[in-house]
Amino acid sequence: MLPSARLPRRLPLRTLVFTLIALTGAFALSACKAGKGGEGAGKPGEADKGPDAVPVEVAKAERRAIAASYANTATLEPRAESQVVAKTSGVALAVLVEEGQQVKAGQPLVRLDPDRARLAVAQAEAQMLKLENSYARAQKLVAQQMISANDLDEIKYNLANARAQYNSAKLELSYTTVTAPISGVIASRDIKPGNFVQINSPIIRIVDSSRLEATLNVPEREIAKLEPGQKVTLTADALPGRLFTGTVDRVSPVIDTGKGTFRVVAAFAGDGELQAGMFSRLSINYDQRADALVVPRNALLEDGGDPAVYVVRDDKAQRASLKLGYDDAGWIEVREGLKEGDAVVVAGKAALREGSAVQVLGAAGAKPAAAKATAKAGDGKSAVPAQAAQ
Repeated sequence: MLPSARLPRRLPLRTLVFTLIALTGAFALSACKAGKGGEGAGKPGEADKGPDAVPVEVAKAERRAIAASYANTATLEPRAESQVVAKTSGVALAVLVEEGQQVKAGQPLVRLDPDRARLAVAQAEAQMLKLENSYARAQKLVAQQMISANDLDEIKYNLANARAQYNSAKLELSYTTVTAPISGVIASRDIKPGNFVQINSPIIRIVDSSRLEATLNVPEREIAKLEPGQKVTLTADALPGRLFTGTVDRVSPVIDTGKGTFRVVAAFAGDGELQAGMFSRLSINYDQRADALVVPRNALLEDGGDPAVYVVRDDKAQRASLKLGYDDAGWIEVREGLKEGDAVVVAGKAALREGSAVQVLGAAGAKPAAAKATAKAGDGKSAVPAQAAQ
């Protein structure tokens, strides 16, 4: 018979309860101490983060030439234009020009049927010759006192009237050949051989494109700045990439009180590329500064206040109020408020306030914002285990 195994002695119920209560308290005390130790370890290792730096792009204030100019748009017009009309009626026997053809002043364009006009000239000439003979005889008779001086004056008056009618008939005959009133190019032709032409009806349009003009309606505040002879640059939408130059030809001294503008006419040589009717963009330079302090125009703040920019100093944004000068091709002159070499913010302005920390993108030695944040986070994490190990 195997010996019986010894069973453990049963503890009293009161002793078991007290033991459980003691163990529970010990665990609670240990957890509380661990929590206090964790807080103490976390504080020395935490970095003083503060606000994140705002990434910005900057440009330096620099010195360069800048021009003061007035810019506007206009349509090119020919120096002279003529709508040729028929000064008499008749059938067109011949049309002597085509569209696009160059013509000279006085060159025949259209020939109308001259028969009716020739008959009128012959009749007027016959009447004039008759009265000339009558007047010659009357002069002899008045010397012989066979007719009165009044009769002689009457014949003289009739002769003058006949001569006028003869000249009028010859002028009407000349109208049967329609000639060019100006030199230029035939822009349009509204007549064909065989058409019956009414008097004063337009039949041909001629434009003189040897010189083109652009008329600008300029605000009256510019009247003291613009004058004849100033250089004008022109670009046309129809000729991208091309730049043309001209001069201010005329400046009107009279201001339109209704619009508050005055007229400025710029002239350009018609060299075959520029054509009448082209939409153009013009710029008139009326002053030049060879050594102006300038910044990009997109550096200006658009907050509705006085002109200002953000300048980066000691990695912080500082608002600088400016006194501005000329504005030219994306650059703006700064007369007060900056010095040469100042770094002004050109991108990222909307997120800045006075004193904001900034990170200049593209600057030498600058770490990306994400790398700085990762480094800070890593330092914070390593501090906690160090304290816990202690």
